[in-house]
Amino acid sequence: MPTPRPEHPRPHLLRSAWRSLNGIWSFARDDRADLDAAPPPHAAYDREIVVPFPPESRLSGIGDPSFHTSLWYRRTVRVPRGWEGHRLFLHVGACDHRAAVFVNEARLGEHVGGSAPFRIDLTDAVRPGEDHELVVHAVDDIRSGLQPGGKQSHQRASHGCWYARVSGIWQTVWLEAVHPLGLDALRVLPDLAGGQAVLVPTFLGHAPGTRLRCTARSGDRTTRREGPASSGVPLVVPLADPRPWTPHDPFLHGLELEVIDADGRTVDRVDSYVGLREVRVEGDQLLLNGEPRYLRMILDQGYWPDGIWTAPSDAALVRDIELARSAGFNGARLHQKAFEPRYHWHADRLGWLTWAEMPWWGIDENDPRAGRNLLSEWRELVIRDRDHPSILVWTPLNETEDQVVGPEHRRLVRDAAALTRALDPSRPVNDASGWVHQDTDLWTVHLYTQDPNELARTLAQDPPHRHRPDLERLRRVFARWPG
Repeated sequence: MPTPRPEHPRPHLLRSAWRSLNGIWSFARDDRADLDAAPPPHAAYDREIVVPFPPESRLSGIGDPSFHTSLWYRRTVRVPRGWEGHRLFLHVGACDHRAAVFVNEARLGEHVGGSAPFRIDLTDAVRPGEDHELVVHAVDDIRSGLQPGGKQSHQRASHGCWYARVSGIWQTVWLEAVHPLGLDALRVLPDLAGGQAVLVPTFLGHAPGTRLRCTARSGDRTTRREGPASSGVPLVVPLADPRPWTPHDPFLHGLELEVIDADGRTVDRVDSYVGLREVRVEGDQLLLNGEPRYLRMILDQGYWPDGIWTAPSDAALVRDIELARSAGFNGARLHQKAFEPRYHWHADRLGWLTWAEMPWWGIDENDPRAGRNLLSEWRELVIRDRDHPSILVWTPLNETEDQVVGPEHRRLVRDAAALTRALDPSRPVNDASGWVHQDTDLWTVHLYTQDPNELARTLAQDPPHRHRPDLERLRRVFARWPG
């Protein structure tokens, strides 16, 4: 069969030495909700599944909507011979909720967090040109109250605003080869006022004389800057045509990064990009590049009838944006789901504004274990997505209920807001969309009436939301709404 979702899953940090592992894997279920469990014998793998689609979906070939506590995936992997001398990584875009990885029955690593990506270093466990057995074990207990799950139903069937579950692997699995001196991570900071990009790289290793070179492309014009290849040392790259990124002109400056060793050889090459824009809040207005921006957004929950949380194709991601824009919207609040990096890339290049949110529903926010799980996963997601210019606002929590507020709850909301600002001070933070706020840059109220007169009457009465800003200011904001 053709490889499902064959496109590169990480357009913001793209190198040529990669290989998709999407497709048919052997599949098994058992009741061992133990991440330390050893892989089952080969005979236990009595089904096949199409990765990256979750087993609840039709596209997976399983289509089983029941609860999946313990899932096992197995396939044979051959690393290309041309990858000798490189660090070899297995990447998993997302696996809900806890995952362990084995190669040839040796346990190599684990991860907790059902929406965040992770990678496992395979270098010492595989040999290029030889076959190896790869196993991924996924443990998922959405009813535990300890794992964020978004709107995944805690009952067998969908009910109310709770929908079909997602278990196990649900984003692309892939291999990547990186030179030992290559880029490990990259932070791209837009400097709109200065007309430049500030790059903050991290490298896998260090050797004297190694350099980092960046060639920036602004249409047909280029600039180039070079500096020492040292982790955390910024490289400032002026742009030849510093066009701002806007929804009407979503111009992206291409960035080619090369790691050059002491002998002048390019040992790593990565493609990235930057959109020059600035977001800030002044008074009761959200400013994009210094201009007030009215957000007319859909509430996008990212569900697909055949793939659930996994889009059936890359074109389907684009089609969703096109349909919403044709209906008169200029963006989307990405609600109770962490959208995949390719969606954000399409939003970047199409000028589609987004408001990114943690899929945190399902946890007991008064349980510090659940809070730790949420903060850990949210940290990984903010780091993954913070270089996308289309994202305007971070929302770590949504509709935290005033009926269940306790000291751990309040601490969680404050910690989530502080963590988000520490990871990305360039965007406003909406600590908890609607209802109860603790530490927010944007005050948000969730009122669902479709009648503007009723909306005005509701706001004029004793407000339905606590921990709110000055009511007169809030009423003035709503009075300016069209219609």
